[in-house]
Amino acid sequence: MRQAGRYHSHYQKLKEKYTFEQLCKEPELAAEVACGPVKEFNLDVAILFSDILFPLEGLGMDLRYNPGPQLAGTIHKDIAEAIEHMKFQAEALKTTREMLDNNVSLIGFVGGPHTIKQYCDVKLETLITLLKANIDLQLEAGAEKVMIFDSGVATVKDWQSYVQLLEPLVSSDVGYYCKEQDVNAVTHYDWTGVGIDSTQNLHTLLNNTTKGFVQGNFSEQLLLLPPNKLKMQLDIYCNELQETNRTGWVCGLGHGIHKDTPEYNVHLFVDTIRERFS
Repeated sequence: MRQAGRYHSHYQKLKEKYTFEQLCKEPELAAEVACGPVKEFNLDVAILFSDILFPLEGLGMDLRYNPGPQLAGTIHKDIAEAIEHMKFQAEALKTTREMLDNNVSLIGFVGGPHTIKQYCDVKLETLITLLKANIDLQLEAGAEKVMIFDSGVATVKDWQSYVQLLEPLVSSDVGYYCKEQDVNAVTHYDWTGVGIDSTQNLHTLLNNTTKGFVQGNFSEQLLLLPPNKLKMQLDIYCNELQETNRTGWVCGLGHGIHKDTPEYNVHLFVDTIRERFS
């Protein structure tokens, strides 16, 4: 699940002092943002704090956040120049690793090609080459794994063909998350794992998937419920999982945490999962 964000008071306090770009591009600030929820909620894994659109900025587009992303201009730089621009991610990862306890893992992430393409007119093949280089940058900087978040693929019409296009990105160090598409098409490839949204059947995937982990998929919308109702939903979720072979399961949400989620509910989610499955 996306860990840092507007729901978290730690992030909000930093956002009062710094811009989103500063929080992403200044290594010490990016590390502070990434480590905040790990410390607050006792999480097992930290994730690089960044944004999926910075590779487009690296290609020469003008990117501003006001407060959401606004892109202008055209692509006029090559991939080598783009990766040089992305080195702030490497520094952020190194600094985050230094701040984390040794028993906490660190992962990186990039956006999926189709998701990024929705923001500009660029060939998928160009994006795939760029993202491969971006992934390598993050792995070399200390990310143990890198997740590709392709949350915008619901609009892909020929899903099988699109999944085949992703083959250059497949690696034992790279996982893939898709939303509102058949994840079974993805599991045929040797990703390190797959992430799924709350519409997918976690039990079926865990029983049928032999390659890598399956991450997910408690509904992020349920975290908006009053605590007593959330606890009921968590008990249902855990009871169903109790009867499932959980080998390879990485607990998480189906998507990022909604900005209006109470911090208490995040604590309740993490604590309940730990109590039931530790």
